[in-house]
Amino acid sequence: MNLDPAVPVRWLAKYTGAKLVGNEEQVATGMNEVHKVRAGDVSFVDFEKYYNKCLQSAATIIIINKEVDCPAGKTLLIHPDPFSAYVSLVKYFRAFEPASRMISESAAIGEGTHIQPGAFVGNDVRIGNNCLIHPNVTIYDHTIIGDNVIIHAGTVLGADAFYFKRRKERVVQYDKLESCGRVIIEDDVEIGACCTIDKGVSGDTIIGKGTKLDNHIHIGHGAVIGRNCLFAAQVGIGGKAIIEDEVILWGQVGVSKDLTIGKGAVVYAQSGVASSIEGGKIYFGSPVEDAKTKMKELNWIKRIPEMWEKMNQDDRD
Repeated sequence: MNLDPAVPVRWLAKYTGAKLVGNEEQVATGMNEVHKVRAGDVSFVDFEKYYNKCLQSAATIIIINKEVDCPAGKTLLIHPDPFSAYVSLVKYFRAFEPASRMISESAAIGEGTHIQPGAFVGNDVRIGNNCLIHPNVTIYDHTIIGDNVIIHAGTVLGADAFYFKRRKERVVQYDKLESCGRVIIEDDVEIGACCTIDKGVSGDTIIGKGTKLDNHIHIGHGAVIGRNCLFAAQVGIGGKAIIEDEVILWGQVGVSKDLTIGKGAVVYAQSGVASSIEGGKIYFGSPVEDAKTKMKELNWIKRIPEMWEKMNQDDRD
């Protein structure tokens, strides 16, 4: 999430109650998780095993729960609970704004776009030209939709990320990491009925130009889907997955988080993608393997009863 105007680090320290270490004249221009950070961003870390990753990242301002040496050019905000401090900033800069009508007055809707009755369009949404939004579509705040996009009934764009921190010592154990990212739908995309596309925690969930989604598909927070992809019904994509251009996922394919599917890959129905796979190949199984190899394996498995019977017959003979 961008911060415009930039925010002085002294204000951040005062607001969160953190101890300021390092460059006290710094200004924050954005907020991001560590894997998305850019120069000028605020990020946080609360596990020692990730200290070096965060301290050595592009983040300029780091909320941390231990006093450590401050890297040159950075600012540390020492706080006993960096997660909660970060969430408090998200709530401040991206505060919930209640809706007062079905189509917000702050939404910008392009020429030739038709929004069917019962659709909800939130605050600061941008919808391009010649789009068709069917009944009961819900478009959360700050979503961006390009030109010539079709969204079928019951789809939800921009719900919060499924991202929680467990606090075992509490009765209510899961703290929510509030989402301040967006959903971006590029030109010429078609999204089927009853799909759900979550916003990024701090960055953007992106559906690339020309991609087509069937019904009942879920896209997790921060996932980036390339151009001209084709996903059949009940595909599920985990958070922060990267699906490159021209990928085809057939029905009920499950894709884990934090991985990459290469350009032009095809994954057959009911397969599970647990780690990154190369493009230009056909896959099947759970976890996926080369489809031809997997089919041969399954054929051999089918022959096990026959082979077992033959082995027993040889023993009898």
